[in-house]
Amino acid sequence: MGTQSTSPVSISNAIEHKAYARVGLLGNPSDVYYGRTISFTFGNFWASVQLQPSDELVIKPHPTHDLVQFRSLDHLVNRLNNEGYYGGVRLLMAICKVFYNYCKENKIDICGKNFTLSYDTNIPRQTGLSGSSAIVCAALSCLLDFYEVRHLIKVEVRPTLVLAAEQELGIVAGLQDRVAQVYGGLVYMDFSKEYMDAFGHGIYTPMDISLLPPLYLIYAENPSDSGKVHSTVRQRWLNGDKFILSSMLEVANVAKEGRTALLEKDHSKLAKLMDCNFDLRRSMFGDDALGDLNIKMVEVARKVGAASKFTGSGGAVIAFCPDGPSQVKLLEDECQKAGFIVVPVEVVSSCLNANELQTLKKLVC
Repeated sequence: MGTQSTSPVSISNAIEHKAYARVGLLGNPSDVYYGRTISFTFGNFWASVQLQPSDELVIKPHPTHDLVQFRSLDHLVNRLNNEGYYGGVRLLMAICKVFYNYCKENKIDICGKNFTLSYDTNIPRQTGLSGSSAIVCAALSCLLDFYEVRHLIKVEVRPTLVLAAEQELGIVAGLQDRVAQVYGGLVYMDFSKEYMDAFGHGIYTPMDISLLPPLYLIYAENPSDSGKVHSTVRQRWLNGDKFILSSMLEVANVAKEGRTALLEKDHSKLAKLMDCNFDLRRSMFGDDALGDLNIKMVEVARKVGAASKFTGSGGAVIAFCPDGPSQVKLLEDECQKAGFIVVPVEVVSSCLNANELQTLKKLVC
């Protein structure tokens, strides 16, 4: 890796972007099966990336997440057991490569300038809140502004670039999380096969965040059981398994019905759809693949009558208390007994600028 430039750079030249943690509210995991989803970003957790002009191109390791100096061999092994081998440096490198290749292929001029990239994040690990893609998404925003090409790379294409960077690293994922984080706010997504095949992306429709009722995030501080058994759902779907095919259609329909429920502020319907979404997922994947800890989080919420489902592939749960504050108090008490953290979700508005939103409105029309 190159050494950091010692030439002074005014901090005012720095570009900084945040990308927020996301919740898959309805429809997941149908996004990788040509389905539909509704997701939103929330301000409790985020990743931030800072870009500063520099003489050489430098990717700075994070002092905690990219640790390469240890007190002992025991410390190193414990660290790897708890955190794994990977920090954020590889993510920043991957999006730089994908961004460069996209610009080159599309004859977008980005020559002549170098930079230093650094990042920070407070998104809890292994909670299914899209911590990795948040880092990539924030970095892409920095690159768009640094090279002044935001207007040349369409909003609907950007999630595909974020996903491509993660796929460079062997991360298996779908577009839903990246769409939510690129767009920000509440987004309804339709990944119909015909449209995806024709355009390389789905139809993404921003929705008003005021349509959401109060929601609560439940997660474990030290997740240890996120499902130990490899799921066969993908292969069964590819093989044309009728149960999986019909179940995925049902999950996609949950998102479609959920959009109507949100628009009509039918919160009792929303609660039923959230529960239905989890039950369908459980029937397809099985308890061993979902993991005991993840299932327990859902069951703790259901014990007090709250609707609940995974935020993503497991690790955290989103809960809705249709009966209001008294039910929220019961939920908090049960989570405390079970050793789970519960926090009110702070939904954030769309992060797109006025021009980008206007362009999207034309697309949707």
